[in-house]
Amino acid sequence: MPNSENQTRSEVVVITGASAGVGRAAARHFAREGASVALLARGREGLRAAQREIEEMGGRALAIPTDVADPDAVQEAADTVERELGPIDIWINNAMTSILAPLWQVTPEEFRRTTEVTYLGAVYGTMAALKHMMPRNRGVIVQVGSALARRSMPLQSAYCGAKHGIVGFTDSLRSELIHEGSGIKITMVQLPAINTPQFSWVRNRLPRKAQPVPPIFQPEVAAEAIYYAAHHPRREMMVGWSTMKAVLGEKIIPHLLDHYLANVAYEGQQTSQKRNPRRRDNLWEPIHEDRGARGEFNQVATDHSPALWVAQRRNGFLIGAAAVGLATAWLSSGRRR
Repeated sequence: MPNSENQTRSEVVVITGASAGVGRAAARHFAREGASVALLARGREGLRAAQREIEEMGGRALAIPTDVADPDAVQEAADTVERELGPIDIWINNAMTSILAPLWQVTPEEFRRTTEVTYLGAVYGTMAALKHMMPRNRGVIVQVGSALARRSMPLQSAYCGAKHGIVGFTDSLRSELIHEGSGIKITMVQLPAINTPQFSWVRNRLPRKAQPVPPIFQPEVAAEAIYYAAHHPRREMMVGWSTMKAVLGEKIIPHLLDHYLANVAYEGQQTSQKRNPRRRDNLWEPIHEDRGARGEFNQVATDHSPALWVAQRRNGFLIGAAAVGLATAWLSSGRRR
């Protein structure tokens, strides 16, 4: 976690994919808490709007147009942050892209691009963060994941593969840091379906418009979880009962889930509206407009998560449960005597 030095200066946070969606909401959340925020993304309009929002709050922001699939660009951005804002305390790997289609309709170039942005972008961001954090032996790296990092969904093989890859990469790195006795913490936040502009931006070859699979949460829920994880890093944090159920189901009944999702996930990822075949997507180039944090599903998205509330208080619940268990055992033994 950021150390006591931050009591005399604002913590410095880097967020990739910060121009829209979860990254945009997270940038606002950190700024409200007094952080200096570096915003990395490709879309200049969204970056400028995000920087303006933070500055209007009275905060400090630095917008750096960056394609996270380019490792040199990511490293250069990290160096710029260190020069302009100061030592990086928290690095959040959030940038992503995707393509919705069965695998046989996806080209190798499209699959590679999705992997480079979503998976390698997180790898390159982590490398850039470590270059600056390791000499100081402190810092937190947050990988923004998904329920799909633990339980894959049809029609998103490239994205699911990338998110699964981040889990394996992060677990390996965590052990390496433990071996070194490092003070750097790394955590992964697994998110449920979130109402972001990505569903109108990602490449889509389905017959109808794409949608997140309900239940759907507003991006501010994700931002709250990311902020909490950055300051209370644990191995992994699950957000939403739907995420927890997906992970548990994958452990217990993966074969049944394969068949269940084959039956329901095709319709579940599409609205009733036909897809516009001329709609632009952001696979190769950013959409040159500001879409903010929220997507088109405000009417069905919720802005609170009881499961997140419980997750934030996990230790208290565990202590309480242990105390109840001990008290019950003591009373039982007393009755037997």
